[in-house]
Amino acid sequence: MVSRNADSRHRQTSPATSPSIDAVSLAIIEQLQEDGRRPYAAIGKAVGLSEAAVRQRVQKLLDQGVMQIVAVTDPLTVGLRRQAMVGINVEGDLDVVADALTAMAECEYVVMTAGSFDLMVEIVCEDDDHLLETINKRIRTLPGVRSTESFVYLKLKKQTYMWGTR
Repeated sequence: MVSRNADSRHRQTSPATSPSIDAVSLAIIEQLQEDGRRPYAAIGKAVGLSEAAVRQRVQKLLDQGVMQIVAVTDPLTVGLRRQAMVGINVEGDLDVVADALTAMAECEYVVMTAGSFDLMVEIVCEDDDHLLETINKRIRTLPGVRSTESFVYLKLKKQTYMWGTR
């Protein structure tokens, strides 16, 4: 599975600083999104490059933080039975609170937003007690956190990572 780079989860990017990606690199990404273990020779055949050229391009995409190649698990199958999206309103500097959230292992996704919430955070926990402890004892006690609203996931219907090349 190809996803955003682990380092890029904590890095701010803007269109002005984003690396440009040509059609061949997009085709390589698509090949890896279909099968993250696909051999470079097979990818090369599909996109019209040598195995060595594909290897170089993949490494460049990894180094630039455009993607990462990871195993994506179903949280339920690895003992993480409770997921929630938490909307957070902040007083003061959003970066300070966002940085504190990104340091928490339970916070899988942290995004600054416009609208009803300043931050949206996806949390993955072992159970309801772990979720309550994370929200009540760790998130709500962060300096600057004014309020939270939790949206507990009852059933995950769709989760894909195929948006990278559309």
